Amino acid sequence: MLLGTAWLAATPAAAQVSPALDRFSLSVGAFHAEPTFGARFDTPYGRLDSGDVKRDAVTMPRISADLLLFDSQGLSFDYYRYSRSYSQSVGGNFTVGPNQVAASADATLDTKIEFAKLAYKWWIGSGNTVVGLGAGAAYYRVGLDARANATVNGTSAAFSTSQSEDAIAPLLEVGVRHALTPDFRLFADASGVWKNGGKVHGSIYNAAVGVEWFPIKNVGLVLSYGVTDIDLRRDDTIDTRLRVKLQGPSAFLKARF
Repeated sequence: MLLGTAWLAATPAAAQVSPALDRFSLSVGAFHAEPTFGARFDTPYGRLDSGDVKRDAVTMPRISADLLLFDSQGLSFDYYRYSRSYSQSVGGNFTVGPNQVAASADATLDTKIEFAKLAYKWWIGSGNTVVGLGAGAAYYRVGLDARANATVNGTSAAFSTSQSEDAIAPLLEVGVRHALTPDFRLFADASGVWKNGGKVHGSIYNAAVGVEWFPIKNVGLVLSYGVTDIDLRRDDTIDTRLRVKLQGPSAFLKARF
């Protein structure tokens, strides 16, 4: 916000930008999503897999900001945090020597994902419709805690594991903005994060479409529908895969300057 205010003070008032863009904007709101969750992890008894599990909707706080550095370039920021606990029966079949071993468990899985992205964008067009291309970096932190009482070939046992890793990965973005009027606008955005190598790697995809309405000149409401697909793996002494798909509406209060 301080960066945006400083830039606004230094920007000539006569500069002309598309009515689909703002010199600086800050959006604060929530993402109400229906999650599909899946986890696969190694245990002392073999690998357990939850499969894809649909759960009740969850509401996550979310914040984003856009800063136009020049008439057609700028910075874009987005942040959200997902945290959820699941109780789920998991199972698997494993080969130990010449024998097949069956294992099942009643597990509690605590999932934590923190995601932030910062991209530099180039906006193409100067009329009511502009197309944005962006490149930058994303930071993510993922944690998975598992506690279970397992049954392995009729024998009961208990285990627990706690894993947490973070990483920075390259990011690509594309977006479209269209101003029906200066106070009513449509938008569509998509971004992708890819990370190869390291302990934690995989992909994170985001896509959203929505509308912006400003009943007051500098304050408005943003409504959108989005999909986020998170697929991350950790390959070391403990092989773990975590996949979370979130889809649903978002609502934001947006201030523009």
